[in-house]
Amino acid sequence: MQRRRFLALPALALLAPCLPATAAAERAAAAPPAMELAGAWRSGLKLSEWWVSEKYDGIRAWWDGQHLRTRGGLRIATPDWFTHAWPRVPLDGELWAGRGGFARVQSTVLRQQPDDEAWRAIRYMAFDMPEHGGNFDARLQALRASLDKSPSDTLQLAEQRRVANEKELKKLLASTTKAGGEGLVLHHGSAPYQEGRSANLLKLKNHEDAEARVVAHIKGKGRNAKRLGALLVETPEGKRFRLGTGFTDAQRRKPPPVGSWVTYRYRGRHASGLPRFASFLRAVPDAPGAL
Repeated sequence: MQRRRFLALPALALLAPCLPATAAAERAAAAPPAMELAGAWRSGLKLSEWWVSEKYDGIRAWWDGQHLRTRGGLRIATPDWFTHAWPRVPLDGELWAGRGGFARVQSTVLRQQPDDEAWRAIRYMAFDMPEHGGNFDARLQALRASLDKSPSDTLQLAEQRRVANEKELKKLLASTTKAGGEGLVLHHGSAPYQEGRSANLLKLKNHEDAEARVVAHIKGKGRNAKRLGALLVETPEGKRFRLGTGFTDAQRRKPPPVGSWVTYRYRGRHASGLPRFASFLRAVPDAPGAL
């Protein structure tokens, strides 16, 4: 399925007021990178053909050879030293501040003026070389060689490993999440890099989550009478539903603005396709489509 590029626009509109006009125009100018997007895990795979890595709880970013960009195409303001000596070829990866560090990454990445001290806590975990042209086995080998030639404390290779069977995979998932990780990602070794949702790139977590755009704020009742009761949200497929749980008191007082995107957790889907037991997880700084 091809990605709907216009989905990045709400995020640009949100960020643009925070930037001077020239900076906002420059950041909005780039088209979203042609990222490969992960599908949901499915049982019954021949796992010996797949590579497995940790699913980092950070912000997906595309290195175009000169600049880091968000999945919506926005240029990320980094200190010059952060990307010094990086290879001048496109990379796909995640800006990560360690397990449980999503909020730190988010606040750092969205700043127009880079904060040196904040960036020192972040690493770019590279997991693919999109324009290499080979299958993932070949791309991974080329990525390792490229990073070996361009040593950097801020650029690291996402560890890839093999598992023998589903029991071993689930054991790895359990140990990863117990240690604070979000889940696992699987790449099929013989698959090419392709734009959009892919059956050869899968995510495996203990819970399901997805993203939706905020359409409206619904006023609360009772103890929430003067603040948010629920968000009316819309999925990329155009389905609308309410998110009424999972918010802190602070988030109810100052909810994600209309037009922004949020991540929600859920447990299965109704026959209509709408999520069951959906609850708010967090606001996201860019358009949907991340792992």
